[in-house]
Amino acid sequence: MSDVHDTGAWFADQAFWRDFYPHLFSAERAAQAARIVERSPLFRFPAGARVLDLCCGPGLFTVPLARAGHAVTGVDLSAPLLERARRGSREAGVGVRLVEADMLAFAEPEAFDAVVNMFTSFGYLDRHEDNVQVLRNAHTSLVPGGTLLVDVVGKEVLARRDERVSLSELEGKVLVQRDTVFDDWSRLRSDWYSIEGTRAATASMTIHLYSAAELRDMLCGAGFTEVRFHGDYEGGPYDHRAERLIAVATKGGDVRGR
Repeated sequence: MSDVHDTGAWFADQAFWRDFYPHLFSAERAAQAARIVERSPLFRFPAGARVLDLCCGPGLFTVPLARAGHAVTGVDLSAPLLERARRGSREAGVGVRLVEADMLAFAEPEAFDAVVNMFTSFGYLDRHEDNVQVLRNAHTSLVPGGTLLVDVVGKEVLARRDERVSLSELEGKVLVQRDTVFDDWSRLRSDWYSIEGTRAATASMTIHLYSAAELRDMLCGAGFTEVRFHGDYEGGPYDHRAERLIAVATKGGDVRGR
């Protein structure tokens, strides 16, 4: 049997998250997120900071942030993923606020000290202008002096990689992933094939690819006054050795007391 998913709005297709959940949100990936929150200098928010985890999924970052003592709101479009985040927070003994909402529409004026968007959860929307609007929403949601952290695979990082087809196996499922760059290096299409026994699920996801310079222009256009880039979660430079493109942007204005 084969399940073919509609690629028109792949991120809204709950079958995609069901079929590819073990690969997207493995225990290893959850442990990595917990290590990042615990050790990364990029996550050294003030004690008790109000943090928005935008596109939080099953709470890979939401729960560790709450364990660190922050007041965390997780926002995602997927109700099943939010339910997993809710279950994970209960098991961890922490309280989090979870909101089912579209990142294109979600904004709460000056409600957060920090907004994080991790593991390439940015660039989903088909129109470039809509992706810029997501950054505007984050700017609106931050207090003056607040921080936005966006973590993606940069165009420069991807161009350095030779591998375009990858194969992995996890929890009895074999995953084949084939990446194709198109539209003059402005977008990436990933075709995924998950095979378990006689069942094969297929899906395609398309995201915008951004360079550091392009992402800087977008962030400045969204209202951020200070933007810097890092190439890893340890806060290293974004250079020819970079593993990720991590933008840290600050909303201008005086920091207000809470």
